[in-house]
This record gives sequence, structure tokens and C-alpha cells, in this order.
Amino acid sequence: DIDHLNLRVQKELVEWLNWLKADIGFDGWRFDFAKGYSADVAKIYIDRSEPSFAVAEIWTSLAYGGDGKPNLNQDQHRQELVNWVDKVGSKGPATTFDFTTKGILNVAVEGELWRLRGTDGKAPGMIGWWPAKAVTFVDNHDTGSTQHMWPFPSDRVMQGYAYILTHPGTPCIFYDHFFDWGLKEEIDRLVSVRTRHGIHNESKLQIIEADADLYLAEIDGKVIVKLGPRYDVGNLIPGGFKVAAHGNDYAVW
Repeated sequence: DIDHLNLRVQKELVEWLNWLKADIGFDGWRFDFAKGYSADVAKIYIDRSEPSFAVAEIWTSLAYGGDGKPNLNQDQHRQELVNWVDKVGSKGPATTFDFTTKGILNVAVEGELWRLRGTDGKAPGMIGWWPAKAVTFVDNHDTGSTQHMWPFPSDRVMQGYAYILTHPGTPCIFYDHFFDWGLKEEIDRLVSVRTRHGIHNESKLQIIEADADLYLAEIDGKVIVKLGPRYDVGNLIPGGFKVAAHGNDYAVW
């Protein structure tokens, strides 16, 4: 175990981070198991190495109901993510992985897309509160891949990417999905839509519809995304929008 409260440990780790930055060329840090040490310690490492980007893995359990499914209200879960960023420094480069969004998306794409509209009408994950500091993802090396600890439904992975790549927050793409699953072209199309329309981590999200079989949202007035099997949504799409990407139970205009 590393004693992060030991001043010598802190000094040597800061020196190592600065070496990685100056000599090797890294410019960002991922804080693994960040709940294992205080945000105050993470702040020391970030302040004294000045990365351009830092993201923390704070993976805690969602709140579940008696049916074994996540509660609609996950405010306590996302508040924990927000608190970490607040303590480390809201004006600095610190962000956290949006595990709240990941957990809700996992269940929502299985015929419960109403979950993607929170009680306040906004996105129910961290992106609904502080999108600039939320790093969204569908799966990572722990949740998916060989460890398979909390995998996204494998036949609906592209619905997950259609969501995170059109929504605010900073989306990241899982290596396995991009290179091993044969999804490169589909993911690329969504990345192109995001880039072409300048969708960014603080883009404005307007949720148009959120029912069991349909989620429809408009981002920055430029992009519309649909998740779910409901096909006839033409009456909900404003004139002038054309399909730019589509696949199994998703479409982007």
C-alpha cells in the first residue's frame, strides 16, 4: 500500500509525474481507485504537476430498489462525483468518469429509456449537473473486456455511443469496441457528427421525449439523436434535419 499522507511519498510521486510530463510527453493523468485516498491528496498531485487534463475513477454502487434495478433518483451517486471535483478544484483540469450515466444507460437501453430523463427534466447522470467535468463512457477495462464486471448490453453498445457522442460531457471510446468489435466505422460516423457540429462538453441538451421505447433529444439546436425501437418519429423531427448516422435502434440527424 502507498501512504499518500507521507510527505516523502507525495514529493517523490510529484517528481515522477513531472518527469513523465517533461521527459516522456504525457499531459494528462488518470487517477485509479480515487476513492482510496482523499481528494486533498489528488489536489496536491494535480496542482504540483499541472496536467492539461486529469480524470478520476470513483466507482461506487448506484442506489437500487427492491426490484434490483437502479432507482430513478441517483442524486447521491452523482453528488459524490461532483464533490470530488469541487475539493480538487473546480477551475483546474480535474474531471471524473461519469459512472452515474454509465449505470443508468446500462439499464435504460433494455426497454426503459424513460430513465434518461431525470425528475428535473435533464440528463440523470453527472452530465445533467456538471457536464464540463463529466467524462462519459460505455465500457472500460474493468466493466467490460475480460474482467466483465459491469458490462454494457453487448447487442446495444452502439446505442450507448449514440448517446455519449452526441451529448455534453467528454466522451471516451473503449479500445475493444473500436478495434476488436468491428464498430470502428459506426463509431467514426458519430464522432464526425460531433466534430462537424462542434458539440462540446457544455453543449445544451433538450430532451424531447423519453418513453420506454423512445428517447429523443436535441443538442445545441444542431443535432437530434434517437434511441430505441420506435420507428415512426417523423412528426417529432423539425424540418431541415437529415439522417447523418443510424444503426440498430438508433439514429442521428
